[in-house]
Amino acid sequence: MGQRWRALVVLAIALFAVNVVARLIIRFAFDGDEMAADRVTLGMFVVIGLILGGVAFSWGQRHPVSQWGVEVAGAIGVALLLTMLIGPLLVGQSPFASGSATFFWQVVLYLLAATAGTFLGYLLLTTLGRDHRSQALKRYAERAGTKPRRIVRR
Repeated sequence: MGQRWRALVVLAIALFAVNVVARLIIRFAFDGDEMAADRVTLGMFVVIGLILGGVAFSWGQRHPVSQWGVEVAGAIGVALLLTMLIGPLLVGQSPFASGSATFFWQVVLYLLAATAGTFLGYLLLTTLGRDHRSQALKRYAERAGTKPRRIVRR
């Protein structure tokens, strides 16, 4: 059980670290250039989606979705809270410096990127037939096909 919590904490910290790196790049390399800041932010969302796609692909092979889906959603929630409330403070801004509308749009975009990455990773895994359920059905078909039929006498 400790290994699973450790993996979830590492996932949340990795997602938060991606945001902190993006904020630092915007702050020191593109201060005042809105177009470049938007590109870095888009890149951050793509990286977050790729990380979560890889997590869904990896964890979906070993565990059913009902088990890892809730855990990944919790890690995304923790990373989102850290990103929205602590992230701006690390670069010397307030979380609501740009207004509440911008704050909530960032939350929506973060959740969209996280959901899309997770969904696409699991969709790829399912398409390849390597997900937990497909593997269980494959094992069942192999096991059921190899047993000879038993003749029942009455």
